[in-house]
Amino acid sequence: MTLCTLREVLDHARRGGYGVGAFNVTDIEQVEAVLDAARRTQSPVIVQTIAGASAFASDELYWDLLLRTVDHYPDVPVVVHLDHGPDAETCLRAIEAGFSSVMIDGSLDPVTHQPTTFDENIAVTRQVVEYAHARGVSVEGELGTIGGSKDGATHAEIILADPDEAAEFVARTGVDALAVAIGTSHGAYKFTSPPDSTVLHMDLIVEIAERIPDTHLVMHGSSSLPAHLREIINAHGGNLPESWGVPEDEKARSTKLGVTKINQGMDSHMAYAAAMRAALASDPLAADPAPAASAGRAAMSEIIAERMEVFGQAGRARDYTATAFRSPAAGTIA
Repeated sequence: MTLCTLREVLDHARRGGYGVGAFNVTDIEQVEAVLDAARRTQSPVIVQTIAGASAFASDELYWDLLLRTVDHYPDVPVVVHLDHGPDAETCLRAIEAGFSSVMIDGSLDPVTHQPTTFDENIAVTRQVVEYAHARGVSVEGELGTIGGSKDGATHAEIILADPDEAAEFVARTGVDALAVAIGTSHGAYKFTSPPDSTVLHMDLIVEIAERIPDTHLVMHGSSSLPAHLREIINAHGGNLPESWGVPEDEKARSTKLGVTKINQGMDSHMAYAAAMRAALASDPLAADPAPAASAGRAAMSEIIAERMEVFGQAGRARDYTATAFRSPAAGTIA
């Protein structure tokens, strides 16, 4: 199996009636955790990262290591995706590095973090689409504002997507996938009580899917925030507030309503952090971080494998035949 584009993987998902998890990673052992889970469950998968999110001093170094790690899993259909590219320049850097998919988040100004106008969003999105499509790379855009925090520092309010604008946005940009704000929220603190129909507007998914049938819908901010992981983290020095995320059954239901890509970041990072904190606490003399990081990788892989079963992607790697995504950085990957 070779590197796949987002369009290819989501087209498979739509035909099969399932969703594909897109899992955020910030280090190489996390990339392994995702790919190990995909191999174990025989799943196609989307490995995604945000520019500047790793501990590496250089995005390009981290991205190169990420892509080289993917090379070690030739049996897994993998999309390498830039999540929430803040501007066209960042998206172009990721494309040149070899990513097979990028997201341009034109819904927020990268400097002020305030919502952009509809036309401003279209302009930057169309610029990235033209560059990416000429190189065989898929593009995801965003409409509305998905609330919460992507980076732990800035916070955005939720502005729900408008179905009429969605149809116009897709017609004018040509994006392959569209993240639509339906009430979900980024970060480790989402809802103060279990979300219901007044918070999660699942009806919007149906309405928008009907208006843009050839474009894939993406659910962002959809982590569940498992209480047992929060308890482990807090028992070992953390201070995460009580919060509710998106229930697993709602995510599974979304795949039947029109969603094909489901972003998951905080759940797997909570699993990683909980296991790592517990491992460090169990050995007060520990100075080498590797054993704790290894425990975190195993816990992260386990929860991701569970999510793959929920989304329906488990066992679907068998649907794929070898492809040849041509990376601008590395040529055709064989």
